[in-house]
Amino acid sequence: MSLSVIILAAGQGTRMRSALPKVLHPLGGSPLLQHVIHTAKQLQPSGIHVVYGHGGEQVRDALAHENVNWVLQDQQLGTGHAVDQAMPSVPDDDTLLILYGDVPLIRPETLARLVAQARGGSLSVLTATLDNPFGYGRMIRDSNGKLTGIVEQKDASEEQLAIREINSGFLAAPAASLRGWLNQLDNSNAQGEYYLTDVIAMAAAQGIPVDSASADDEYEILGVNDRVQLATLERIYQRRQAEQLMRNGATLADPARLDVRGEVTTGNDCYIDINAVFEGTVTLGERVRIGPNCCIKNATIGDDVQVFANCVIEDGVIGKLSRIGPFARIRPETELAEQVHVGNFVEIKKSRIATGSKVNHLSYIGDTHMGAGVNVGAGTITCNYDGAYKHLTEIGDNVFIGSDTQLVAPVRVGDGATIGAGSTITRDVPPEKLVLSRSPQQTRSGWKRPVKKTD
Repeated sequence: MSLSVIILAAGQGTRMRSALPKVLHPLGGSPLLQHVIHTAKQLQPSGIHVVYGHGGEQVRDALAHENVNWVLQDQQLGTGHAVDQAMPSVPDDDTLLILYGDVPLIRPETLARLVAQARGGSLSVLTATLDNPFGYGRMIRDSNGKLTGIVEQKDASEEQLAIREINSGFLAAPAASLRGWLNQLDNSNAQGEYYLTDVIAMAAAQGIPVDSASADDEYEILGVNDRVQLATLERIYQRRQAEQLMRNGATLADPARLDVRGEVTTGNDCYIDINAVFEGTVTLGERVRIGPNCCIKNATIGDDVQVFANCVIEDGVIGKLSRIGPFARIRPETELAEQVHVGNFVEIKKSRIATGSKVNHLSYIGDTHMGAGVNVGAGTITCNYDGAYKHLTEIGDNVFIGSDTQLVAPVRVGDGATIGAGSTITRDVPPEKLVLSRSPQQTRSGWKRPVKKTD
């Protein structure tokens, strides 16, 4: 039996106090709705239908790359009405799962249990027992413990408000049955809305089995209504990422001071110091050490690399046994081979640096192909931009470049060449030659330093 998924994402989110739709606020670097779609995909449904609200074109535009069916809910008349908008796209013989675009931490394993129950012909709801159930609908059971309905907070009696078992909102049912119940909904309640939860009582009245499954962790069902709740879920999400990294063989100096905003893969015995931020897709090899306050985005870092404090690495490849930083910046399209040293206050951009080369101090290397065994002195700059175009600097193997050198691209430095400190190189340098470009040093006798006059 095929599975269809409907994700309700039409809420205005007024408590967020933001021009950005609630479901687009980021959690772990991705929109809340993106997390829910990703989870739904892991269940391998035949279709995912996202119900978005009037004026929610931002939502469609932000997630236009997702292969989902977008369904507009012009008027927000309740969850039952929202589900009904998507029902024309759902086959009658499917099992239907209802998810929420602002509840991002639900696990696919939990949803799989819910779906399995519904595939047996029952209506199945996901519940949880909370110490403080305020704000949630309460699960109503008969004397035998059988579910007979759900009552919303605003419609509950004092006795019902004392119930601690709550409705998470997640629901799975045969699509044909749910379609019939939706057609019978009315809005005779305190909020004047069509409640999806009312289908529970309808199913029970018809003798349809009503089952429940429980979430493994309370945080799975937590939704986002304001920025305080968003911050709470962010830390829960980051703790989950930290625990997974540790289970995969990484040591974290402090799991509470780590941010993963994408996917991180680590080899064994990696060490990650405090305040590391990982974005996009990051791969760390074996025994990699990441110092404090580093930001690494879309990078591949080889075995035994050391990244010292306060480095930024973006869209780069770092070879084995290399050393980066502290205070170094690796910009996009940079490839460092094995045993490359990039030191403090060095910036590398769109360059290839071969094995064993060193750029250790206060330098900028951009649009450069550098050979093996090169030593770049402090303060060296590749002048790659003429105001309109970028130009290539080529440096051969075993070149020695003295401090405070400017290489004005396009220029080529031959293998084994030496460039004296303080030089400005505007023409190609032959292999194995010493090249200097300096003004003659002058000493003037009889010169006196100016002295400020006093009254």
